[in-house]
Amino acid sequence: MTIYYEYHTTPIGKLLLAGDGDSLNLLGFPGGKMQRRHEPEWVSDSSSFKEVRQQLDSYFAGELEEFELSLKPTGTTFQESVWQALLEIPYGETWSYGQLAKHIGKPKASRAVGAANGLNPIPVIIPCHRVIGASGKLTGFGGGLETKQYLLGLESESATPGFDFS
Repeated sequence: MTIYYEYHTTPIGKLLLAGDGDSLNLLGFPGGKMQRRHEPEWVSDSSSFKEVRQQLDSYFAGELEEFELSLKPTGTTFQESVWQALLEIPYGETWSYGQLAKHIGKPKASRAVGAANGLNPIPVIIPCHRVIGASGKLTGFGGGLETKQYLLGLESESATPGFDFS
């Protein structure tokens, strides 16, 4: 299967978009522990991501609260159940890892939920940034805590300009 990719400039840096031409499989951050770069065998093709770019731009402009895109994240059955549950966290709200674990019917699996959350291959669109620690504190995020804080601020209409994500 051919994987297509493109880099798209956003307020949080150049995001890697990758997919099969029909669905988005990966969104990579420019930095942080989930930093991603394209593989040598992938094919550069911006035409595959027109709708993704438009919706990301609308999201970052504060005009879009829910993405309507064909997504195809790949993981274990458990990981995919966590990623599906992330899509149910309303825009502008946060849940704890414990709340997310209860939501998927595994109330004692907070750590496993946290691990699956951290491996989300399509962050921002599958909103793993909306999950916080039980204390209410921001916890790890693949794009870095400044990015997480920016995204949560954007969704609460109090985005803090001035972060330098370059």
